[in-house]
Amino acid sequence: MITVKPFKAIRPNKDEKLIASFPYDVINSEEARQIAKGNPLSFLHVEKPEIDLPENVDLYDPSVYAKGKENLEKFISEGILIQEDKPCFYLYAQTMDGRKQYGFVVAASTAEYGAGRIKRHEFTRKDKEADRTRHINTMGATTGPVFLAYKDSKELNEVIERIAKTTPIYNFTADDGIGHTVWKISDDKDIIDIEGKFFKLPNLYIADGHHRAASAYNTAQLRRVENHKHTGLENYNFFLAVVFPAEQLYIMDYNRAVKDFNGLSRDQFMAEVEKCFTVTKTDTKKPQNRHEFGMYLKGQWYTLEAKENIINETDPIKCLDVSILQDNLLGPVLGIDDPRTSKRIDFIGGIRGTAELEKYVNELGYSAAFSMFPTSMDELMKVADAGLVMPPKSTWFEPKLRSGLLTYKY
Repeated sequence: MITVKPFKAIRPNKDEKLIASFPYDVINSEEARQIAKGNPLSFLHVEKPEIDLPENVDLYDPSVYAKGKENLEKFISEGILIQEDKPCFYLYAQTMDGRKQYGFVVAASTAEYGAGRIKRHEFTRKDKEADRTRHINTMGATTGPVFLAYKDSKELNEVIERIAKTTPIYNFTADDGIGHTVWKISDDKDIIDIEGKFFKLPNLYIADGHHRAASAYNTAQLRRVENHKHTGLENYNFFLAVVFPAEQLYIMDYNRAVKDFNGLSRDQFMAEVEKCFTVTKTDTKKPQNRHEFGMYLKGQWYTLEAKENIINETDPIKCLDVSILQDNLLGPVLGIDDPRTSKRIDFIGGIRGTAELEKYVNELGYSAAFSMFPTSMDELMKVADAGLVMPPKSTWFEPKLRSGLLTYKY
């Protein structure tokens, strides 16, 4: 049983293209400064408010969070952002390379996150949780949506088809070529209908935004302690989320580059690789099937096909390609035992292409780069259903949700 509720969104009065911003965690402070330069309407002034403070200010200084709150309140007071008169749901569509994905924008339950009905597949870092918890608690709002998914709901999919035929409130293409369209769902019958259809779902899955979800939960716990009249219905018990049908989502490859051969010569390294993989020279830079890997050594691409004896399809973690590469090559051959902390490996999102992998080897001095076959949503959900977590850097979702189009205020 999944509880979602409509909410009085704070949203752009106009100039939505100028306001909408990347999520806080996909760009650094310097990139945010450059993107927002000359654009006082950018929601980065709320999501990454350090850009409005001196560069030597610590990112976790209380003044950073206070500045974000000040900027949000300024946007509201100046009419740049307005708040709905009544609680609504929304439909949010993104278009990338001609492919569309449609998600319901809702207030999701922190209690159901805590109970495990909103399923996780990644570990979170306490320092990142603490940062976003302070941001949410200071702002009194969740400004960046959590990216969720549901599976097997023909009824919800039919609602999407119907709403998408109506007139949107926003429809624009961002500078990076991604299309964004938003419809408001304000009819009381539609709202009750959507609530009922979500209530039939056994669970939801976090696709992206584990730290945002955990931080919203943490904020709810803090406010619960402070509120002696807590009922569980207060706005702080919910968080901003966009919920997509799992079959519509697109996971890109999350590739790897390693700095050295761990003391081996190139020939010795290749001999070790061939113990677990069938190695073939190729002009194909990306693997075409599960359990295949592209490998680039300076001047040459290879296809690595995992040998049957190292594949365990009965284990939802061990059968993942990221696990097969880690457990049979990166760890035992290259000595990268903990990819979360090792300084000898870098991770490159597939949106940057295989040319970026070649650059790491040809220009940046790395010894090898590996292109991966993308993890599937089915694999992700099997891991989450088993109560397990995926290895680091297993998934790269595109396109990213924009912040600033819809904000959930406590």
